[in-house]
Amino acid sequence: MPGTVSLQPTAIPIIDFAYFGDGTSPEATEIGKQLVKACQEVGFAYFRNTGIPQAEVDCMFEWSRRLFSLPIETKLLAPHPKEGWKNRGYSGVGREQASQMVFDPTQLAAIRKQTPDFKESFDIGRNNCPLISNVWLPEQVLPGFRDAASTFFDTCHRFEIEKLLPALSLGLELPGGGEFLGKYHQEVENQLRLLHYPAAPAEVFARGEKGRVGAHTDYALGTILFQDDVGGLEVESPRGSGNFVAASPIPGTVVFNIGDFLMRWSNDTLKSTLHRVCAPPNDGKLGMIKERFSIPYFMSPDRDLLVDCLPGCWDEDTPKKYEPVTAGAYVDMRINATYS
Repeated sequence: MPGTVSLQPTAIPIIDFAYFGDGTSPEATEIGKQLVKACQEVGFAYFRNTGIPQAEVDCMFEWSRRLFSLPIETKLLAPHPKEGWKNRGYSGVGREQASQMVFDPTQLAAIRKQTPDFKESFDIGRNNCPLISNVWLPEQVLPGFRDAASTFFDTCHRFEIEKLLPALSLGLELPGGGEFLGKYHQEVENQLRLLHYPAAPAEVFARGEKGRVGAHTDYALGTILFQDDVGGLEVESPRGSGNFVAASPIPGTVVFNIGDFLMRWSNDTLKSTLHRVCAPPNDGKLGMIKERFSIPYFMSPDRDLLVDCLPGCWDEDTPKKYEPVTAGAYVDMRINATYS
C-alpha cells in the first residue's frame, strides 16, 4: 500500500472521560474541547474511562471468536441481504472491497476486480428496527449470541448518548449545551460489526495477493473501535500527507474517529481521516500473519431528518460548503459504493 508508516502512537491523542459525569461540569466542557481539538487536527482519538466495562468487551470478543470459528455453511444461515445498504448478518471473506469516494459503476466494477478485503464480518443493528431487521443465526447454533450482541450494542449506544455526543456538542459550543447532537440520534440508526481477519502466509500479503482493508474514510457520523492486541490499524497523519501512523492497541482504551457525514455537517471543521488495516509483522510461526479481531460501532443520525450546517461552523467569511441532506440519503449512497 502507498504511503510511509510511522510507529509513533503519540500522533493520536488520548481523551479521558473519567470526570465527564453528567456533562454539566466545567470538567465535562474541557473534555469536550479536547475532543473537538483532536477531531479538528487528527480526526482520531483514543478514549479512556468510557464506562464501557472491559469484561463486557472481552466477552464480546470471545463471542466473535466462537462465531467465526463456525463452519462456513453454518455462518451462511444468517446471510447478508442482497441489498448493499442492508448491513445485517454474515458476509464472507472477499465479499467487500473498500473504495474511497468512488460512485461511478464502471469504476466501482474495476475496483472490485482487484484484491478484495481479506476479512469476514457479521453486522447487527438495533432490535425491532422497522427499516432493516437483524439477521440472526438460529439460536440453537450459537446459544446466547443474540442476547450478548444485543446487550453490547446497547452498551455502546449508552456511551454515545450519555458521553460522546454531549462531549462533541460542548466542544463545538452548540446551542443547548450537551444536548444538541443527541436530538438527531433518537432512532438509533447504528451498526455493530464483528470483524475477523483470518491468518494467512506472510508471502501472500507481500505479493499483494491479499489485503486486509485499503485506505478509506468512514461515511457516517463517527466510529468507536474495539481492537484486539494484534494491531494493524494505521491512520494518515498529518492528514493529506500520505504518511500513516500506527494506531497500536492501548490496553483499557477504545479508538474513535470522525466520519464523512460529521465532517460535512461541521462544514469541514472536524476531519474525517484516511485509515487502513495492514498485515502486522508475522509471528515467526512458519511465516504466518496472525488472525485479527476488531469490533467497530458505527453511529449515524436519524435517517429522515434533514441536516444543515451546524451552528457556529459557518459565517460570512466561512460560507456553507454543502447543501442540506438527509443522513439516510447520504449514508445509502456511500454504502452502495462500498459493498459489492
